[in-house]
Amino acid sequence: MRVLPFTAFVGLDELKEALLCLAVNPNIGGLLIIGPKGTGKSSIVRAFAELLPEIEVSKNCPFNCNPHDPEEMCDICREKYYDNGRLDIVKKKMKVVELPVGATEDMVLGTINIERTLKEGKVVFEVGLLGKANRQILYIDEVNLLPDHIADSILDAAASGWHT
Repeated sequence: MRVLPFTAFVGLDELKEALLCLAVNPNIGGLLIIGPKGTGKSSIVRAFAELLPEIEVSKNCPFNCNPHDPEEMCDICREKYYDNGRLDIVKKKMKVVELPVGATEDMVLGTINIERTLKEGKVVFEVGLLGKANRQILYIDEVNLLPDHIADSILDAAASGWHT
């Protein structure tokens, strides 16, 4: 899919400014974009993602853990970090993780892969969309159509910075 450049969007100055504020300070935590269908909301978010620099992540981590801060690591990365004193690092382009309208709880939060767990003799967790969106951009179209319990889980994760 071809992504228009961020500068190609006209008449959306407040939205562009808000997105740029997020780029400067990700600790803002999120942005709610409201508007009628066809006004370029998802397109400008994709264009924004193209502006962002690559980030360093822990190699092979599905959660995109920050390899420099144990406080921002999943249990597996934290254990590797303390065992080895460091993690293997790769640079990764920021991406937009889209939450589909019909998303289920296990799609959003993740689930235990029963088949692999039984085969391997250890718990194997399949990362959900929230985990994949860690340090990325989670785009939710039609947030009003999400079931309450899924919306609550997303809001809890956004407020705390973690989901368990």
